[in-house]
Amino acid sequence: MPRSTFQCQAASLSTSASFFAKLCRTLFGAPLNPLAPQTRQHIVLIAFLAWVGLGADGLSSSAYGPEQSFIALGEHTQLGLYLALATALTVFVIAAAYTQVIELFPSGGGGYKLASQIIGPYAGLTSGAALIVDYVLTITISAAGAVDALFSLLPLAWQPYKIGVEVASIVLLIALNLRGMKESIKILLPLFLGFMLTHTLLIVYGIQAHAERLPLLLPDTLNATAQLSQELGWVFVAALFLRAYSLGGGTYTGIEAVSNNVNTLAEPRVRTGKFTMLYMALSLAFTAGGIIVLYLLWDAKPVEGQTLNAVAFASIMQGWHWGDVQIDHALLVVVMAFEAGLLAVAANTGFLGGPAVLANMATDSWVPRQFRHLSSRLVTQNGILLMGMGALAILWLSQGEVSWLVVLYSINVFITFSLSLYGLCVHWWRSRLDVKNWKARIALSLLGFIVTTGILLVTLVEKFGEGGWITLAVTAGVVAACAYIKSHYNHVDEQLRVVDKLFATGPTSQDTRALPLDPEQPTAVFLVGRSRGAVIHTLLWVQRLFPGHFKNFIFLCAGEIDSQSYHGKTTLTTLQYAVDAALMHDVEFCNSQGLAAKSYRSFGTEPLEELTRLAEQIVKEHPNTIFFTSKLIFEHENWLTRLLHNQTALAMQRRLHLRGMQMIILPLKVERAPG
Repeated sequence: MPRSTFQCQAASLSTSASFFAKLCRTLFGAPLNPLAPQTRQHIVLIAFLAWVGLGADGLSSSAYGPEQSFIALGEHTQLGLYLALATALTVFVIAAAYTQVIELFPSGGGGYKLASQIIGPYAGLTSGAALIVDYVLTITISAAGAVDALFSLLPLAWQPYKIGVEVASIVLLIALNLRGMKESIKILLPLFLGFMLTHTLLIVYGIQAHAERLPLLLPDTLNATAQLSQELGWVFVAALFLRAYSLGGGTYTGIEAVSNNVNTLAEPRVRTGKFTMLYMALSLAFTAGGIIVLYLLWDAKPVEGQTLNAVAFASIMQGWHWGDVQIDHALLVVVMAFEAGLLAVAANTGFLGGPAVLANMATDSWVPRQFRHLSSRLVTQNGILLMGMGALAILWLSQGEVSWLVVLYSINVFITFSLSLYGLCVHWWRSRLDVKNWKARIALSLLGFIVTTGILLVTLVEKFGEGGWITLAVTAGVVAACAYIKSHYNHVDEQLRVVDKLFATGPTSQDTRALPLDPEQPTAVFLVGRSRGAVIHTLLWVQRLFPGHFKNFIFLCAGEIDSQSYHGKTTLTTLQYAVDAALMHDVEFCNSQGLAAKSYRSFGTEPLEELTRLAEQIVKEHPNTIFFTSKLIFEHENWLTRLLHNQTALAMQRRLHLRGMQMIILPLKVERAPG
């Protein structure tokens, strides 16, 4: 093929790559420098923004949680006042308990870390698996609820189009979150504020409009309760109330989100987290409790194709005029649009909380370690994509049926609630000799544990045959998969420790003076990973394969800044120290054997980019260079082993070969795990 043809093809590929890069930059924003001090200030959340981004999940449950409770009362709506009071109280109990979780784990992790470190690793695994499934359901139910709110205003003939709109909304949220956490919150902020303003005004006006009924509401409720108990017995009344109270458990979902993402809050994190929890508790208690009171005062009844909120709000605004123009329907459209908007903001919480849980579980090797990786926009993009794909799958299976999704949703979040609050009880009991106010703390935790466990058990019994078994089966499947992944990683780590013990020896002599490198001499460059023994193993193999050929030895490392190392300045410093220590060990080993050696290192979220940049720099300084690295080779390699271990060696080899640089990969065999 003529040279000009190659040049044209190269130019065409370069143009395409440039266009794609510009498109990605436009859609997802410019890359951020994780080492720049101003970057962290750019992405952390103050209490107000955290309330919007993390608290919206809890607040949005007022769009469907109170409705589920109230409908469960059937004809006995006179018990609704008890529901309103119990709902508000429960919100404050759970929120106060989770404030303790924030104090104990100021770097985030919430219920997962609490259960792991206080109860045990498998309790943590159960809590983490439940949270992962729950956050996927958060996205699904919020998207479905948002579209339900909008379609409440449209003719029934439009119902078949709901699924398409729900899918589009989830895809849009995936794109927003890949752009950045703070950016997605700012874009959705007007919807959150619109919801708070319209719903606060409607609740206040709706209660004031029937102010004459308020003094009679409590006596009427007590009289109706007494009459019902005489007719059917107190056991029936208590069972009916507890059933309705438990089936409205979706009201409390999302309260845990702040504790899972404390590491994203502005300093001081604990103080910011407490304020966020306070904002969330006040807004949710007022909204959820107030809406139930509106149902009572305005005699809201279910209407096909409409949410109960839409029915109540329509009754409140019926007949409103602006001059001679009737505006009630237009205002209802605005109110329900903001309710749908808040549910969209709540769906966004799933994209914030779910990846955070996955990142913590990846640190403990329960899930593939790639879920710790950060993108150039400093978001855990693998977790975001998994949450989005999972939500789309569940949306398709459920066809967006909110009442069914609420059952699945509530069960999983109360598994986590119960484990977390039990863990708090255990912690304060163990710390009773060291903490002065341990009795008050354990009393609050115990109350929360009793409430959340009771709701969990009632929901399981009541809804097990209506879909509750599905969420238990899915969560159990996630637990089993995570346990298998953990056993695989444990086996590999055990074998790598053997390699480290064999090869990661110190300098062979006390003379470790640095020797000068000759740029004209053959140079061997080694890619340094997390195993010190693997590097020395590769070095010794190179000396055997090419005896006396290489005169210069260079060690190259790209320290990956992931979700764990980006928690704060201290974690970044720890990463830098670990990389420098590993490189110093390798250089001193070579110097002790009379070999000229030096090291290069860099830090970033994209190791391949950093390694490529350093490789190009080394080749300019040392033209006669060959790159070496090792790669784990499994006795029975399959798609799972490829998923669980990054393919950096192969990807780097391809990059260097395309740039005319040579790289050799040496195998490091891993024996098959037992069983």
